[in-house]
Amino acid sequence: MLAYILRRLILIIPTLLGIMTINFFVIQIVPGGPVEQMIAQLSGDAVEATARFASSGTGEAMGENRNRQSFDASSNLSSKYRGARGLSPDLIAEIEEMYGMDKPIHVRFFKMMIDYATFDFGDSFFQDRRVMDIVIDKMPVSISLGLWTTLLVYTISIPLGIAKAVGDGGRFDVVSSSIITIGYAIPSFLFALLLIIVFAGGRYFTWFPIRGLVSENWNQFGLFHKIFDYLWHMTLPVVAMVISGFATLTYLTKNSFIDQIGMQYVITAKAKGLSERRVLYGHVFRNAMLIVIAGFPSAFISILFTGSLFIEVLFSLDGLGLLGYEAAINRDYPIMFASLYFFSLLGLIMGIIGDMTYALVDPRIDFETREV
Repeated sequence: MLAYILRRLILIIPTLLGIMTINFFVIQIVPGGPVEQMIAQLSGDAVEATARFASSGTGEAMGENRNRQSFDASSNLSSKYRGARGLSPDLIAEIEEMYGMDKPIHVRFFKMMIDYATFDFGDSFFQDRRVMDIVIDKMPVSISLGLWTTLLVYTISIPLGIAKAVGDGGRFDVVSSSIITIGYAIPSFLFALLLIIVFAGGRYFTWFPIRGLVSENWNQFGLFHKIFDYLWHMTLPVVAMVISGFATLTYLTKNSFIDQIGMQYVITAKAKGLSERRVLYGHVFRNAMLIVIAGFPSAFISILFTGSLFIEVLFSLDGLGLLGYEAAINRDYPIMFASLYFFSLLGLIMGIIGDMTYALVDPRIDFETREV
């Protein structure tokens, strides 16, 4: 097992290199960049990333800005940047030097890879802070959403899937399938809006807060009051993410158990007089859980980093989902590539942990005899 883990750890290096290389050169051909963003700010045309979720008045302003940028670009064909009309070439050259865009593309690429090999992600282009410090500040929100959502999804889905498999075709199976399908069909952000209107909007109930991870005076609370306040703030966001997240895992668990229940070893165990519970959890569970474990790394990464953007916006939670979105819109390359590097590395490590869990659940699995 140790040799297999070492091989997988070594393979992380070329995998990360390939991911970063492809994304670096794809980013270079995408229109816009940090220089254009700074020019837009100097010209008064910059719009915050979250303003795209705002009202129609903001949309009209954005439309006027786009029209003005198009006019500027057509009026100044000699400039390679849109909206650079009226700015001196020396100022543009200074902006390029500030963001490192004055260097050839291969120099920027190799410098980035050398820095990332030592986990030096540099400084944000627009926040004037170390990227690592920014990510660490956002981590509590994303970890809270991802961890609690994952735990609740697995805690609900596995027992529910087993119960549906045992009573396949019965009343409980049909009713629960209808409820699960309805929950799965509703996007998490729409369900979040419903929760806000009913339980936090003030029109019906005001049982839960709708802003932040904790209260502003959280540091003044006692220990138990701090825990309660944290759970109080996390209730609605987590419930919104759980409702649309447990359907797939429930059906996966059910189908996996149904496949195993018809096996010969299950019939033999029942013939020997073992109880239904002993057969399910002592024999079937181990084999049926392998396919569920296989999907854990991807499910965790998806919930932790990609499924929380609208939830963070709706509940005013400043996490990694919102950070990544704003970095992409603002072309903040250090944050974009640092997020990609960190998420990819975590995903690869979670894959190794998933393989180790395979061996713990079923000792018959031996990775030493397999080629990676």
